[in-house]
Amino acid sequence: MLAAAAMKSGDLVGFTFFIGTMAMFAASVFFYFERQVVSDKWKTSLLISGLITTIAAAHYLYMREYWCSTFNGTNASLASPTEFRYIDWLLTVPLMCVEFYLLLKAAGASVNMLWRLVGYAVLMLVAGYVGEVSAKVGHPIRGFENFGWGVISTIGWAGIVYEIFFGEAKQLADGSSDANVRKAFNLLRGFVLIGWAIYPIGYMTLPGNVLSNSVELASKMNVIYNIGDAVNKIGFGLIVWNLAKRAK
Repeated sequence: MLAAAAMKSGDLVGFTFFIGTMAMFAASVFFYFERQVVSDKWKTSLLISGLITTIAAAHYLYMREYWCSTFNGTNASLASPTEFRYIDWLLTVPLMCVEFYLLLKAAGASVNMLWRLVGYAVLMLVAGYVGEVSAKVGHPIRGFENFGWGVISTIGWAGIVYEIFFGEAKQLADGSSDANVRKAFNLLRGFVLIGWAIYPIGYMTLPGNVLSNSVELASKMNVIYNIGDAVNKIGFGLIVWNLAKRAK
């Protein structure tokens, strides 16, 4: 059971943790209720959208408590809830990849495409986590510097980008006769290309990486992550919801 930790005055990061928790909880309620009024074809997609924001809301609740109980008012990086973030991402990012499969299922999307997207997502996140831990403990893990793990993580992200911009997913979207599906697909892949860019930027602020000397940027990464997470996850769901409302 969570113990309520008091938020200190002027704690911007704690404030964004609280806003993120409430925003994603509210989005979950919205998606679950709206699921009841869309066509059967899109009910699973809205269920996945609700699960994404529900999982995120639960993790943000824990992250807020962790942050508020350890934040010392001076060094924000000391209380960065790394493990909670990666557990959240490891559950929600593959579900966001499932949305692409559900979106294109009627156009002939294969299960192999789904597993490729999920596999790339898992590679991206596991390598990113190992690299971040390597940077924080101050020594390489299994012979790789944290930069090397970052390269592997980037390969996973690049695999997703290739699949949705050049691979099977792109071909299926182009061949879809539903203009609403094509529009939703383009918006969703925009989130992957642009919205997800905040995560490698955060990784590059770790010790030993190219932005490690940018102390000011590193101190703001929790705020950037919190806002970016809410925009990416809720935005993903709203695009799916808009498609479901427009579809016949």
